[in-house]
Amino acid sequence: MVSTVALGPWANTMRLDESSRLRNHCYADRFSVVRVETTGPLAEPIHKSSCVPALLLSTFMKAVSASDYRLWFDGKLVPIGQLQPFRVNVVDLQGEPEMWGQSGIDYVHFHVRQRVIDETAAALGYERVGKFRLAVAQDDMVLAQLTKSVSPFLEPDASTSPLALEQLELIVAAHVIQRYGAARQKRFQSAHNLAPWQRRRATELLRENLEGKVALADVARVCELSVSHFARSFKATFGISPHRWLTEQRIERAQSLLAKGDLSLADIARQAGFGDQPSFTRAFRQAVGATPARWRRERKRA
Repeated sequence: MVSTVALGPWANTMRLDESSRLRNHCYADRFSVVRVETTGPLAEPIHKSSCVPALLLSTFMKAVSASDYRLWFDGKLVPIGQLQPFRVNVVDLQGEPEMWGQSGIDYVHFHVRQRVIDETAAALGYERVGKFRLAVAQDDMVLAQLTKSVSPFLEPDASTSPLALEQLELIVAAHVIQRYGAARQKRFQSAHNLAPWQRRRATELLRENLEGKVALADVARVCELSVSHFARSFKATFGISPHRWLTEQRIERAQSLLAKGDLSLADIARQAGFGDQPSFTRAFRQAVGATPARWRRERKRA
């Protein structure tokens, strides 16, 4: 059986068992985050590939014994011992990897395109990145923390935005360049602030799309910059990422609506650009220190 919960074009969760017919998994030309769980032993190994040059980063959510997991790379079995929770594999998909597992395998795959890695490297000032080496069962605190942060958004009732996921791809790309890139040489390059016309165009487009459906590439395009250069220049200008800036605008919009009248929290969540009321409540409490309902009550008493 193959059970897939689609959460959007970038994120989903997949459950496999011995009746699964999935033999080949080819990733599309986009960043994706896929959680895979095996609920039974796979009948055959799964061959993984991508329609574009890309890396596959796999973070194991729980321990796996050496006898319960197999990985082949370039047609050869890769020696793997006991896997501890949140250990990481980094695999170049051009090596045509295959995996097999018993029941109980639970890991999160990040599909990161080489094109984005190259653009990020250029934006960070790397003259060359070199070939990425195969990394197996790595203790990688950065990827472990990113996996923990993103895993709640792979649940069936969760929601996220293209802008947040594109920002995540840039973060992951920057990390793999610095941690796993070979024969690299860095030159000094500081991020430049956005020009006034770029600031105006970027903020106008973001405000018009408070719900976050606008892609980072679209905002970068109106500023006539690559995605990586735009993201770095935006942070140099505003001190925060585009996604964080957009979240702050949503919170300000929500506070304005809360102060004006008695709209329901669900209506305010929608008008402020949040996917649902629970997401609105979490973000508001994180930013303000109180739930929307409590904030409105305290404002009325003041």
